[in-house]
Amino acid sequence: MIEIIPIPAFEDNYIWLIRNASFAAAVDPGDADPVMEYLQQHNLRLTAILITHHHGDHCGGAEELRRIYDCPVYGPRLEKIQATTQTVAENDIVSLPGLDTAFHVIDVPGHTRGHVAYYGIHSLFCGDTLFACGCGRLFEGTPEQMQASLAKLAALPDETRVFCAHEYTLANIRFARIADPGNITLQEREIRERQTRAQGLPTLPSTIALEKNTNPFLRWDNSHLIAAASQFAGRPLHSPASIFAAIRQWKDKLD
Repeated sequence: MIEIIPIPAFEDNYIWLIRNASFAAAVDPGDADPVMEYLQQHNLRLTAILITHHHGDHCGGAEELRRIYDCPVYGPRLEKIQATTQTVAENDIVSLPGLDTAFHVIDVPGHTRGHVAYYGIHSLFCGDTLFACGCGRLFEGTPEQMQASLAKLAALPDETRVFCAHEYTLANIRFARIADPGNITLQEREIRERQTRAQGLPTLPSTIALEKNTNPFLRWDNSHLIAAASQFAGRPLHSPASIFAAIRQWKDKLD
């Protein structure tokens, strides 16, 4: 039986561990120590590492883990990550040794130039591209790239579980409520997520269905968001990329 375990790291990162009774794979291990501690406590062998992009809080622990466990490290083809032993890109398939499961690679540039996501077992590991009720900043890509990347993820089945890499949910909801104040589903989500965090639990995973209903960065076809984005931009906006860009700029201005 496959489980997906959150391992907190740094201030608000999650390293995701895909495990069964004997083996495990780590997603975006920015820090090796908490991963090794979990593996030792549960007598697990690490058989693979998946990296979504080159930022240190996502790959900083991969080299040490690779050296200790002698496992393959999969990373994006368009990014230089020292620990990577096998580069991947759109349509590649990554099989996880000992876990009897595989993940499809999706190119999702925007946050970084070569960012990838991994999709399998009804689960999406999307790094800093799609967040719960938010999305990553555009450090290297364009709004057009990021909107197209998010559209790929939004097209996945509604039941897909979304495992992003940061606990940003409540902060993202605060902005979403400003951009989309009449969204009842979003208001209900805020209540639920506040209760979850009050219990010290992760708000993740989310689902694609929930994100499509509450995440302003996926709702570029919603009339209320189009009007709000156009008002912020000071001109009528029509294309999905321009609407997304205005909403992203709006949040950046408030952060």
